[in-house]
Amino acid sequence: MSLEFYQAYWWLIVSVLGGILVFLLFVQGGQSMLLNAGSDLRRDLIVNSMGSKWELTFTTLVTFGGAAFASFPLFYSTSFGGAYWLWICILFSFILQAVSYEFRRKKGNLYGTRTYDTFLFINGCVGCILLGVAVSMFFFGGSFTVSRGSLLDGGAPVVSHWDNPSHGFEAIFNWRNLILGVAVLFLARMQAALYMMNNIEDDPDFFASLRAKALINGGIFVVFFLWFLGMLLTTDGYTVLSDSYRTTEVEVTEFKYFHNFCTIWQAGVMLLLGVVLVLYGWFRSVFAKHFTKGIWFTGIGTFLVVVALFCVAGYADTPFYPSLTDPQSSLTIHNASSSEFTLKVMSFVSILVPFVVAYIAYVWYSMDKKKLTPESLEKTDHKY
Repeated sequence: MSLEFYQAYWWLIVSVLGGILVFLLFVQGGQSMLLNAGSDLRRDLIVNSMGSKWELTFTTLVTFGGAAFASFPLFYSTSFGGAYWLWICILFSFILQAVSYEFRRKKGNLYGTRTYDTFLFINGCVGCILLGVAVSMFFFGGSFTVSRGSLLDGGAPVVSHWDNPSHGFEAIFNWRNLILGVAVLFLARMQAALYMMNNIEDDPDFFASLRAKALINGGIFVVFFLWFLGMLLTTDGYTVLSDSYRTTEVEVTEFKYFHNFCTIWQAGVMLLLGVVLVLYGWFRSVFAKHFTKGIWFTGIGTFLVVVALFCVAGYADTPFYPSLTDPQSSLTIHNASSSEFTLKVMSFVSILVPFVVAYIAYVWYSMDKKKLTPESLEKTDHKY
């Protein structure tokens, strides 16, 4: 197994973690519905339905960042260290989430539950949009320069420099990035409605309300996702001509990501299958008389679509983090990766991933074996 194999393997691992993370963002989608939930009972049902899964989203986000740091440290230092305001906003919103679930029902809560509900709402909206912005930068790039010779500078041994003084704020207000950010938000809101249709005991009025939310948010998601996909397939990208730790040479290629989907046909199949599953789960949940399994179809479809997008971002001689100011500084899975020894050792550890996923699935099944009801909230001592 060569270094190139390990680099491709770890980009796949990062892609899988990204797909799981975007699926789990339905927790944030549910939180974004709190301020217009209606009654206090419905608000408590939403919080406790989402609360049983919020740790999974938080942990997956940390694991995604850890995998990116360990396998592609130059990307980590460039993005997390350069566009730090973007990532600080993301992390701060998730800190608000953790604090809110911990203290919302604490005795002696001076701020009241509504304050923490507002914090959860902020995390639900801001977290989804900004994570979508961060992923969009894999295609539309950032303003940075890589200078490996700086390692020899004793005064400032910094390899990558962010060339925009706003350090990530400019990415938040880039309209192309925001399109994917808005799409991720409404995907999360749609999947939250579908999850609660499956997780909360049937209440005809609440079920009808959730179905209406799924219809509206799903429709908005489809519009913005198709906008993003059309923009992605028609945009110019970079093709790597030569690539090493020392030098990288790229050239502009028209319709780069469209060609990538044709070249990596497996990614194209995953994208089409994922889109079909998302649409099937959404349509059947909204228009069938009583269908509660839609979250599983849309969840699997979301995972496949995200993995496919990551594949065309990093494979087929494509920089997964293009530089807008110096194209030759663009990061690839080859010039941004760890050493062969590090990737090889980490690969042995990654064998444990299926066991971890199986454990999560078992815990998920155990928690959701019985649907959430107002009566079960009254009986339990642990509620958010």
